[in-house]
Amino acid sequence: MLKYRKIYYSLSALLVVASISFFFIFGLKFGIDFRGGSLMQLKFVSSSVPSSESIQSALEGLSLGDIVIQSTGKSGVILRFVDIDESLHQSMLVRLEALGQFEEERFESIGPVIGEETKQKAIWAIILVLIMILVYVAWAFRKISYPLGSWVYGLVALVTLFHDVLITIGVFVLLGHILKIEVGVPFVAALLTILGYSVNDTIVVFDRIRENILKRGGEFDFGNIIDQAIKQTYVRSINTSLTTFFVLAAIFLFGGVTIKYFVLTLMIGVAVGTYSSIFLASPLLFSIYLLKFRK
Repeated sequence: MLKYRKIYYSLSALLVVASISFFFIFGLKFGIDFRGGSLMQLKFVSSSVPSSESIQSALEGLSLGDIVIQSTGKSGVILRFVDIDESLHQSMLVRLEALGQFEEERFESIGPVIGEETKQKAIWAIILVLIMILVYVAWAFRKISYPLGSWVYGLVALVTLFHDVLITIGVFVLLGHILKIEVGVPFVAALLTILGYSVNDTIVVFDRIRENILKRGGEFDFGNIIDQAIKQTYVRSINTSLTTFFVLAAIFLFGGVTIKYFVLTLMIGVAVGTYSSIFLASPLLFSIYLLKFRK
């Protein structure tokens, strides 16, 4: 497994560089949670969904700014526009009634100040989780000082987490550019879930490496121990991840539109996290080991 590590590094580097490039070229498409604004989700029950032009015409003159209209399913539509008060909200509903009978499934309105505050809190939440994970992994492996210190395990776990998060964000940058998909607080919640899931998968392999080191006691081949640990855990990791992925796929296909992209984030994160825990984290340990003893 370790002899192919340069291939794994190249693939990961390609995906990370592509994700960072997409981010700086296109940027994340933030939802109203982060930039402020209003969202209205309607389900037409007595007629077909009106065209975007009809909706734009019906709402003309209401000072809603640039209205983004997105169809959902066969009879639904989502409208995104500037932050409005309740009186303007009711005026919209009155005008839209002329297009057909509908149910208002959701309405959210968030001011730009609150949206910016939410964005800052989300960033700090991710940073705090990463720091806590680093400290936890270093503490959990504190009894191992040879051939690598416990802090190295924590550092490698952190690198793989950055890898997983960057690739997941890169996919959503691309989806936002192509399909106009926006990210909000559920996206951040999904990223935090991915961090927990991914580090758990990585620690399973690291824990087996620790057990094998403690069993050997004296001199040993560190590369052989890592290879053995991967072989002992990869079937379990892949099977667990596939089970989780299939459940998420079912929810994505048959669940409601409000959780659709939250679930999609988890699906991407589970797939990338499983790959990194097997093909990136342990090979990185071995590369650091070679670098240390070569010096």
